[in-house]
Amino acid sequence: MPIVKTLLRFLLGSLYRVQLCGLENAQALQGRALIVANHTSYLDALLLAVFLPGRPLFAINTLMAQRWWMRPLHGLVRLLPMDPTNPMSIKTLIRHLKADEQVVIFPEGRITRTGSLMKIYDGSAMAADRANAPLLPVRLDGPQYTPFSYLQGTYRLRWFPQVRISLLPQTHLGRELQLSGRARRRALGAELSEIMAQMMFSTSQRDHSLFDALLAARRIHGGKHQVLEDIQRKPLNYNDLISRCEILGGKVAESTQAGDRVGLLLPSSSAAVVLFFALSSRGRVPAMLNFTLGAHALRSACATACIGVIYSSRRFVAAAKLEQTLAELGEGISIRYLEDLAEEISLADKLRGWLLGRLGYRPHQPEPQSPAVVLFTSGSEGAPKGVVLSHHNLLSNQAQMAARVDFSPRDLVCNALPMFHSFGLTAGTLLPLLNGLYCFLYPSPLHYRVVPEIAYDTNATILFGTNSFLAGYAKHAHPYDFYNLRYVFAGAEKLTAETREVWMSKFGKRILEGYGATETSPVIAVNSAMAMREGSVGRFLPGIDWRLEPVPGVERGGRLYVKGPNVMLGYLLPSQPGELAPPSEGWYDTGDIVEVDGDGFIHILGRAKRFAKIAGEMVSLGLVEEIAGSLWPDHSHAVITRPDPRKGEQLILFTTQPTPERSALAQRARQQGISELHVPRELVRLDKIPLLATGKTDYPGLQRLLSNALGSEGAA
Repeated sequence: MPIVKTLLRFLLGSLYRVQLCGLENAQALQGRALIVANHTSYLDALLLAVFLPGRPLFAINTLMAQRWWMRPLHGLVRLLPMDPTNPMSIKTLIRHLKADEQVVIFPEGRITRTGSLMKIYDGSAMAADRANAPLLPVRLDGPQYTPFSYLQGTYRLRWFPQVRISLLPQTHLGRELQLSGRARRRALGAELSEIMAQMMFSTSQRDHSLFDALLAARRIHGGKHQVLEDIQRKPLNYNDLISRCEILGGKVAESTQAGDRVGLLLPSSSAAVVLFFALSSRGRVPAMLNFTLGAHALRSACATACIGVIYSSRRFVAAAKLEQTLAELGEGISIRYLEDLAEEISLADKLRGWLLGRLGYRPHQPEPQSPAVVLFTSGSEGAPKGVVLSHHNLLSNQAQMAARVDFSPRDLVCNALPMFHSFGLTAGTLLPLLNGLYCFLYPSPLHYRVVPEIAYDTNATILFGTNSFLAGYAKHAHPYDFYNLRYVFAGAEKLTAETREVWMSKFGKRILEGYGATETSPVIAVNSAMAMREGSVGRFLPGIDWRLEPVPGVERGGRLYVKGPNVMLGYLLPSQPGELAPPSEGWYDTGDIVEVDGDGFIHILGRAKRFAKIAGEMVSLGLVEEIAGSLWPDHSHAVITRPDPRKGEQLILFTTQPTPERSALAQRARQQGISELHVPRELVRLDKIPLLATGKTDYPGLQRLLSNALGSEGAA
């Protein structure tokens, strides 16, 4: 038998170019162990039997073990047939573990139909717990691309893709659980699911550049796989996209230097994506400029990041009426237009770009930890700060999301969020492009009537948005516009109960709320189909460490700090232009006060800066907005503060409710058991609550509005 195993190892290793990582972790096992692996194809058991040391026992479905083509494996592989419908099967598994056997099991119980992890059964976790057996997680990557998988029509299948088998260090389940019975079983199952998700993330390929990741996506999905389209309705496949990056990259390299931060003042479009990757492929750092900020803030952003060149489009500048804004940017900043670049491109340039694109030429190979993009804060705390994210940051965050959510090359992402916003860049653009999903870019999320039509026309399956944008779409969309959506993700601001309910009642779609920050690339947590809790923003993504610091005056939760591979390299500050200020010891202060429940779901209580101290008590401004929203659900509301000589601060509610009454708010607060301190002193009616381009409420704008009103009163 050792001879047969040796021959098969040589044969399979040659055909599939098998890469075995972490073999020492399996060799370190002593006695009993439960080896848990993801299930990608019918090859999985054979590969593990051949490449794992020793002769472990394989737990396999009874019906599968009886198939005729399984009989030749009986002599090579030790099988433990298990009937998943029979509770006694788990007892058999426990008995073998207690006999110091090493047992291999696929906790999903079936071969994946999505390419991602599927449901994890609790029984495997319970068996390891009862037998006090360590877990050895194993990741199989590659067999899903073979005809032996169930992914025909999802992935480009071939007979002999490269296979990677990653063995992680052993771990134990339930060491800190103080539960019993069904509660313990559920908790153990959730812990095993988390271990499997961590395994999928930690074994993902993240130590290269964004352009390398784009080339890798083409190798997996094929050069003719279509991935990108915008309102020009000219689809691009991987070959088209990469060739255009090579062509344009050669031109931008003529007027910039490697390491330069280059401004992009463009809407979400195929041209913006091509320019982004063209700059990245040549070692330049794209700086995504928010064209809604105005000339003063743009000039400040350019000075902070030491940007000397900005690329834009004459057509876009004219449509967005930005001529005066660009004229006011001042000397030292060169504005270059894509239309002019297009005229400079010769036939020789096109042929050269086409050839280099097909060859997968990498003219510049930046280090994974080097800067990949600069994004800017909205400037709500003063001049905009630059947030520097590395290639590793961005690739880690999209891998963290892919470990939680079953994204598939069959999906079409409808992304109307701007690329200068981290949510629109990472989740809405990079994630689909680097994972084979089709990405449709629309230039403005504010077109509430058009975006639903686009989603309907393109048969979109995934939609990203903010609460404000999703509420706007729900108001104007036809009930059938979102018929094909699998997932709707909300982030950037709190999802209201009204928005969640209207999407369920009108479209029959559940909104999955997430949470993040530009500084974390941006996603920190997200609800998913397999782990969702209404009112929360989901669980922390794999690879993220966190801690809560107490906040004086706030009884629940604490101030959230996070650390992980998706946390930024650092800030570019207006006071120190061009100099990177990294986070202290890698920890990022989110500025949010959160509570984490017993199952790991995060509940946002409010921004630390969105609390007011009234009569010695801390009052959440977000909670005040929720009270108004529950009373007047069809209108928008925003709360700010101003100094009060007697109580410290007082609340001002801005609302679109035509006839707001303070007495009605006070009554609703009493009904909800909330103190009178949460009832605003003044109510101000507006026709429209101002929003930032990211969909968040423009609180600085409301403060200016209040200051102007007070100034006018003083002058009067």
